[in-house]
Amino acid sequence: MGGHVDAMSGEPGPIHAVLFDVGGTLLDVSDHFGWSNLASRLGVEVDPEALAHAWRDGLREFDRPPPVPAPREFWQWVLGRAAGRPVPLRTAEQFAQEMTELPPVARLYSDVRRCLEGLKPLVKTVGVLSNSTSEESLRGLLADAGIVGRFQAILSSGTEGVRKPEAEFFLRGVRRLGAMASETLYVGDLAYTDAKAASLAGLYGVWLKRDGTGFGEDPPEITSLSEVPEFVRASRRVRSHG
Repeated sequence: MGGHVDAMSGEPGPIHAVLFDVGGTLLDVSDHFGWSNLASRLGVEVDPEALAHAWRDGLREFDRPPPVPAPREFWQWVLGRAAGRPVPLRTAEQFAQEMTELPPVARLYSDVRRCLEGLKPLVKTVGVLSNSTSEESLRGLLADAGIVGRFQAILSSGTEGVRKPEAEFFLRGVRRLGAMASETLYVGDLAYTDAKAASLAGLYGVWLKRDGTGFGEDPPEITSLSEVPEFVRASRRVRSHG
């Protein structure tokens, strides 16, 4: 956590509210076998493991400042990389539409409950803010995982009509928590779309990089959600020693 304290030294105050990304952060929503079967029905043969690697590569490839690519552009890149050949944009568009109709897959990461329990005595409010289809579907996923009651605000881009990395989406989440941006932490698994964009909106932003080293400072990096409570405590030590 040494590098994290330094990274927060320019922030105006201690953290009193936390917002989380959902997919890749609280829940593993990948469905590579289901996606592979759907691609096959559309005439694109891809191995599920190759698709899994291409999907992760695609998340990094498109994790950048606006303009945000359309889902069809993302999936055209991912399917093409997995298949080893170009995929028509029309096929990728159909894939993006039909994948929303697949049965939802969401597995709770093992560090989530420990993180949320650790935050209880430290912060006033906790919420989620996700680029997703709708608030209703998002609530359903969180309910199935048994954690929907832990959050005072649940925001989905599909319902709000604005999405990350736009600053307005982050600020809308802050307002729903009754907090200020300068006292709100946002935790997500994408370096720019989550952590850097949140920082640009005036929040604390931290990158959950589960396969990382934990020493990155631009943006501040953690490797497990179990580090979040300590990140909150560190923000208060920096403030008290400032």
